[in-house]
Amino acid sequence: MTPLPDPSLDQLFRNARTHNAFSGTVDEATLRRLYDLLKLGPTEANACPARFVFVTSPQAKDKLRPALSEGNLAKTMAAPVTVIVGHDLRFYDKLPVLFPHADAKSWFEGSPEERLQRVALRGSSMQAAYLIMAARSLGLDTGPMTGFDNARVDEAFFKGTSIRSNVLVNLGHGDPAAVYPRSPRLPFDEAARIE
Repeated sequence: MTPLPDPSLDQLFRNARTHNAFSGTVDEATLRRLYDLLKLGPTEANACPARFVFVTSPQAKDKLRPALSEGNLAKTMAAPVTVIVGHDLRFYDKLPVLFPHADAKSWFEGSPEERLQRVALRGSSMQAAYLIMAARSLGLDTGPMTGFDNARVDEAFFKGTSIRSNVLVNLGHGDPAAVYPRSPRLPFDEAARIE
C-alpha cells in the first residue's frame, strides 16, 4: 500500500473537526456510498454488529427529539442526517453468512448477555469510527455524540428487537464558524509506548 498524500490526511484527520452546525443536503445515493465504505472495516469474527438508522425525515427527527440532551437538540434537528448507530445483540445470527469458513455462530450463541453486549458494543463503536472516516472521505462533516437517552432511542427506533443504541452522528456540511478551537491531545509519550 502507498501512504495517502498530505491533502487526504488533512481531510481525514488534521483539518477534520467535530461540527456543531450543519447545512446542505445528503442524498440517499451518498448514504449508500457511505455504508458501502464503512462496512469494509474489520470487526471481531467479521460480526458487523452495528445497525444504522439514517434519520432524515421530519417525522423521524420528531421521534428522536425527546431523547436528545438540551445541548444536542438544536444542532441535531438542523442536521441533514443524524445516524443512529446501534448494535445487535443477536449479531451472531448473521455469522453463517459473514464468517462462512467456520461455525462462528456457535462461538457466541448462548453466551451470557454481558459477553454479547461487550462484543456488540465494541464492534459497533469501531463501525461508528469507520462511519466518521468514510463520511469525511466523501466530503461530509460529522458531529458524533453520546448526549442522549439510550432507552428513549431504543423505544422509538428499536422496540421489540435485539438492537440497542450506541452513538449518534450528525452528517452534513459543517459551518466552520461554529467549531470550537481544537482541544489538546496527549503527546505520544503520555499515551503510548513502544516495547
